Amino acid sequence: VSYSLQLRALSGADAVNALRPFYFAVHPDFFYQYPREREVNENSLKRLNGYLENLQMPGFSSLKPMELTFYVRDTKDSGDLQPDLLTSGFRSVSFTLHTNDVFSTVMNVLKSCSLPVEHMQGLKARTESTKRPSEAGVPFYRTIKWDKSYYTFTGFRDPEEDLKQARRVEPTLSLWLRNNEPEAAAKHSVSLPRREELSRLKKELCNRFDLADISWQRSWGVAHRCCQLQSLSRLSQQSPEALITLQGHTVVFADQSGMNASGHVMLGTMDVHHQWTKLFQQLPSYRNLQQQTDWLKERISLLLGGTQVVHMERLGPVQPITELYSTLSLFHKNLMSWHLRLHPRSLQGLTMLLENDLSNPRLHEMGHFIIPTNCDPPKLQVFLQSHAHKARERTHTKNQLQAEEEVVVQQCLQSLSLRSLSKEPSVSSSQMIQCCKRLLEQRSPLMQGLHVCISHFYSVMQDGDLCLPWDWKS
Repeated sequence: VSYSLQLRALSGADAVNALRPFYFAVHPDFFYQYPREREVNENSLKRLNGYLENLQMPGFSSLKPMELTFYVRDTKDSGDLQPDLLTSGFRSVSFTLHTNDVFSTVMNVLKSCSLPVEHMQGLKARTESTKRPSEAGVPFYRTIKWDKSYYTFTGFRDPEEDLKQARRVEPTLSLWLRNNEPEAAAKHSVSLPRREELSRLKKELCNRFDLADISWQRSWGVAHRCCQLQSLSRLSQQSPEALITLQGHTVVFADQSGMNASGHVMLGTMDVHHQWTKLFQQLPSYRNLQQQTDWLKERISLLLGGTQVVHMERLGPVQPITELYSTLSLFHKNLMSWHLRLHPRSLQGLTMLLENDLSNPRLHEMGHFIIPTNCDPPKLQVFLQSHAHKARERTHTKNQLQAEEEVVVQQCLQSLSLRSLSKEPSVSSSQMIQCCKRLLEQRSPLMQGLHVCISHFYSVMQDGDLCLPWDWKS
């Protein structure tokens, strides 16, 4: 298989070919045992694809720099692993996209991830040729089917064979529980004092400072969470006046300090007390920004027939409220430049997400619209009106699934005597329902008294929590 590209310009199809080594190294399917890393890669791939797509839009001048993070697999059958590889066989890579042509962007991605660029030789000259119109709008990210000779030629591992092997060695649920329940029970027993301390500290801080809630961005262990609460408790004892401004807020222990798009106060777990105190002093200005953000959402809703702008927290990069305000302000200004004719309540009950990295509006399978901030308002009006009925149907289906999910989760908690039952964000409601119904049929006594999380893999966590794949084998 040769990487030499025959097209005259680096079009969408060219970019797919040129980025094949990259897609092979970061494809989310290979991170099924690492849900957080899988989620980060899925989110970053979506943003990268949007960036590449916008580069090919006619009339674009320049794009705002975009910071991306990927978890990159080792894709060579070699015993000499790179020094920055994690023990799990992948490494974290962060880089910023700031180029204004597809060729430079592809080179930036490949070099940042330490992937080969030899196949790009001689391609730059061809990018200066006129791009064929038929290539415009070709999606950049899709499932890649390679001939078997490619893997023989390059020495890379065949992803289909890897996945087949992973499925072949996956045990049945009953066998896995028999082999791992003793370890889970022992770890859970050891963690009980820490769990009680965590519950006590959380309740004490919430009551003392009238907090709405305390949560965590990551799935840290109980001991780690206790340390974070103890640190906040020590600060409250040393400077109780510093925490007064937290009243009514939800506190989230996260990767960085600030306020997120949902209005929650984020405390960076690597920050010291001085940085937390400085954030608390800035909360009045953050609250003012939050009020302006809510006002913009209301104005946008009035202009778009009652459609509500929503924000969904994910495990990927957290959106600061400053970034959300900037996005809403730009979108509102764009809408105000046109006189749209939408009945004030014609789209009531529908929701939309705003994204900077898309070029075309689309309807998500869960019923919410995903709208680019630079979308042409007349085009947006036609799109919303023509897809409103389907959006309502999908929203209704989503609500039904969520209600059914809540019922079947409660049935599992009671029938199986579980302490808790949760799921990873990447597990859909329909997958969770299917899993829970099968668990009720299985009725394994080995899960009694344990915390269970439905995911994409089997694992016993450090505190005795059980991770089970939603499609476990019987």
